[in-house]
Amino acid sequence: MELIRIPALSDNYIWLLCDEDKHCVIVDPSESQPVMDILAVNQFIPVAILVTHHHYDHVGGIAGLLKQYPELPVYGPEETKNKGTTHIVHEHDLITFNNFSFQIIELPGHTLGHIAFYQAPYLFCGDTLFSGGCGRLFEGTAEQMFSSLEKIASLPNDTLICCAHEYTAANMAFAKAVLPNNQTIQDYYQKIINLREKDQATVPTTLQIEKKINVFLNCHDIDLQKNIGIKPNSIPLSSIFQHLRSYKDQF
Repeated sequence: MELIRIPALSDNYIWLLCDEDKHCVIVDPSESQPVMDILAVNQFIPVAILVTHHHYDHVGGIAGLLKQYPELPVYGPEETKNKGTTHIVHEHDLITFNNFSFQIIELPGHTLGHIAFYQAPYLFCGDTLFSGGCGRLFEGTAEQMFSSLEKIASLPNDTLICCAHEYTAANMAFAKAVLPNNQTIQDYYQKIINLREKDQATVPTTLQIEKKINVFLNCHDIDLQKNIGIKPNSIPLSSIFQHLRSYKDQF
């Protein structure tokens, strides 16, 4: 498989996953033209569109793609049914076509119906987990998002986190503020800054890396709890997550 990252809008990424026969799936197309340009140049044959949630910067390109490819199936959660989705999918569904086979994982939090598509090692997780961060709670609760992040954390360490935005530099600045004495975070922050100065992308990342540098996957860390003003082990981890997410919202 070949993974292709397409920059779109101001900080979005659209993902293509392509097999050796040049068939490809399109994930979270915020725009249509950048995708069609890549398809044409590489002579890729699109076989499906995968949509993680209903926000415009993940579905804005569906109509344009369907105008060009009217028979293309569009898979997404119930909340995307009026955004061009033709096949509604749910937790534990397995969608299979050509050389692709994706497991559906429901990840409420950012939106209530948010999902991910997982074909090892690729996880297309939309706006749930970012490198160094996680999505805002626009519709769901902190408990839901914490549970969703735990689902992701239970996947194999070599899972490729294919998130939909270039937010890593800002996320790592926050991580550095929360855990200023964590050398792994300090080093990773500098690595990210160096990449962004060269206008290079910072994703995909791996789950193994995220477990080390993403504070939202480390709510159990005693230093983290102390640094955000919580007496260690005094409240549930989901409540620690809620405090951390609120802190990030104000950061």
